[in-house]
Amino acid sequence: MEISLRDLRYFEVLAEMQHLGRAAERLARSQPALTKCIDRLEAAVGSPLFERTGRGIRLTPVGEVLRQRAKMLRENASEVIREISEFAGGRAGHIRLASGPIAADHLLPELCDLALAECPDLTIEISIGPTSALRNQLKDGSIDILIGLTAAGDPDLVTVPIVNDEVVVAARRGHAIFRRRKVTLESLLEFAWALPSPSVPSRQWLDSVFVGRGLARPRVQIETSALPLLPRLIAKTDLLSFVSRHTLALHQGRMLRELPLPATTLSRTLGATYRKDGYLSPAAQRVLSIFKTNGARLFVNAVIEETSEAAGDGASP
Repeated sequence: MEISLRDLRYFEVLAEMQHLGRAAERLARSQPALTKCIDRLEAAVGSPLFERTGRGIRLTPVGEVLRQRAKMLRENASEVIREISEFAGGRAGHIRLASGPIAADHLLPELCDLALAECPDLTIEISIGPTSALRNQLKDGSIDILIGLTAAGDPDLVTVPIVNDEVVVAARRGHAIFRRRKVTLESLLEFAWALPSPSVPSRQWLDSVFVGRGLARPRVQIETSALPLLPRLIAKTDLLSFVSRHTLALHQGRMLRELPLPATTLSRTLGATYRKDGYLSPAAQRVLSIFKTNGARLFVNAVIEETSEAAGDGASP
């Protein structure tokens, strides 16, 4: 059984007016056109919908049931069309975002704030973890967009670079190593470290720097997968660590200090990555567009804001 939404709307006016001529006048349609409308509906339901009453018409019991349902059917259809329209415009929908620790700290809150301001009905599911592990989830379709460290050379992924980042060796400002006239790789090995887990790419890179020069790997005393914990750990200990320069900026002037050694400075890029041939919903495309347009500005603003807050906290008694 097929019923036209337009026929239902005409039927409702006929049921209200109870007169073919007046209904035709309100709808700006001819009486024969309305008669054909009723004929189609009656053929669809298999029963008369109106009966004549002198010069007018009235609903049959079947027609009364249809009248009660017609408004609900039309409103439901309108709601579906509205939701689809909003979804197609990127104003509503669901997006699965994943982020590495750096983006989670400095970019994700700003990005979500802007996305929700533009798309109030958007729902966002966020996963946080090592970028290398999340990249596998992206490739198998478990997430839509990965915001974190980029990986060049993967033909299945497309990356939009947004900001450069550097990872550097750091320690608390009063650490004994800053009394050295010259800091070398060998001198770094005299101290214990707090480092990411061995599966984290930055840890692997740091280990390779020492091994590649015929030296031992750093002696790790504290190992963690929670990268945001590292700055706080070394601020309270005499351990060295390997942290993002953007993260270090939050503690500059307060607790931590960089060891400027070119050999242990890792340059990398933060960006948004998605599957080359994967489906991106309109909502996901909208968020990706926001990221492309505003990502760098949001990242810088977040770092500046957090640095200001950190400085304020440090000045408090």
